[in-house]
Parts: sequence; structure tokens; C-alpha cells
Amino acid sequence: MEKTVAVILAAGSGSRTGLAVPKQFLMLDGKTVLEHSVQTFHDHAGIDELVIVTSALYFDRVRQIAADNGWSKPLQILEGGRERYDSSLAAVRAYAGQPDTVMLFHDAARPLVSADIISDCLEAMKTCNCVDVAIPAADTVVQCDSEGMHMQSVPDRSLMWQMQTPQCFRQHTIQEAYRIALAAPGFKATDDCGTVLRYLPHEKVGIVRGSRSNMKLTYASDLGLLEYMIGQNKKD
Repeated sequence: MEKTVAVILAAGSGSRTGLAVPKQFLMLDGKTVLEHSVQTFHDHAGIDELVIVTSALYFDRVRQIAADNGWSKPLQILEGGRERYDSSLAAVRAYAGQPDTVMLFHDAARPLVSADIISDCLEAMKTCNCVDVAIPAADTVVQCDSEGMHMQSVPDRSLMWQMQTPQCFRQHTIQEAYRIALAAPGFKATDDCGTVLRYLPHEKVGIVRGSRSNMKLTYASDLGLLEYMIGQNKKD
């Protein structure tokens, strides 16, 4: 029977927040952002195992967080790298030889992912090898030149979606995409679904509708909005 693994990517330095503490360890409603992100996956019946990818500097801290929360599902803590894809690869390689494993890669900085989104991802993975969570773009998107000085085109907004996480894969699919990508000259990736889309063009990348509450903590000012949304959820 296939295994489902939640991979929480928490190796970033969070430099854009302008704070000294990496954003995954900022406090939010009495817990770290990381705890909020992991807990939802831990509590979901469809998730079998957890992986947290972080800097080696924080291994002990993550172990203590896991112990304090009583997380009972199998948990691996892996060392991430400088680039996002280095962290993804650490998890992919940890499950080498388990090609049918379903892996859900989630940004630790998205602490309000819902159980419904996770369920929808798992359902979509029954018929796909690669799935992304996304929401329709609320604003018009423009394509600019490489210097960002002049507008070149205005894509049809009805076709534009904003990517979120989780991004979900069969282990063999994301492993093969990165095998090809790493051998390609000039390879650079900002997300895993984009790597599959570019280097495994025969694979269809499915879309699961996300939520505006599944926002990413990027700037210090985002903490207030996240606190507000947590408060609203408690009222509902």
C-alpha cells in the first residue's frame, strides 16, 4: 500500500521579514509558525509520515518542538540547502527506492493550510503524479522585460493562477524530473511543480483549489493578518 509523506520545508532564513528570527520560528498565537504548519498534517488521517527539512543549526530545536507537541507519527529531520530545490531533493532522496510514495511538499511559512486542502490533494493524487495547490489571480499580471523597466504583455487574467503549497508528487515523478533538470545547463528552479512541468512535459500537473487564508508569511506585517485569521477561525 502506498505511503503518504508530508514534507515541511523550513530551511529558509526568512530574510524578507526583516527580523533576526527565521520566520518558521516566529511566534503566532502562542506557537511557532512551524508548529502550526506541521500540526495540520500530523492530525490528518491521510498522512502517514512527517519530514521537516531545516538547517542543521535547528535540528535540536525541531526535536524539542516535536517532543513538546507529542507528535506521534514517524518523523525525519533532514538538512536543507541554500536553494529551495536542495531542500526538496533532500526529502526526495530520503525516499529513494519507494517510488509510489506520495509526497506533499509544504512551505513551513504557510501556517494556515487546511485539512480540506490536504484531503483534496490526496484525492487528486489518485489520478495524477503531480498536483499543485493554486488560487485564481485576483490582480492583473503583466509580463515585463528582463530589467523590469517596460511592460511587454498582459496575459489573460482568467488563465492566471497563484501557486501555493502543498505541491504533491509520486516520488518517482519528482525524482526523475530533478534527475533530468540537474543535468541540464543553466538549471534554476523556484518550485517543484515548475521543474516537472519543464523537464517532464508528458506529465500533466493537476490543480487543486487553495484558499486565500493559505497565505505565505513573507513580511513582518503578515503576522498581524495571520493572527487575525486564526482568531476568526476560533470564532467559527
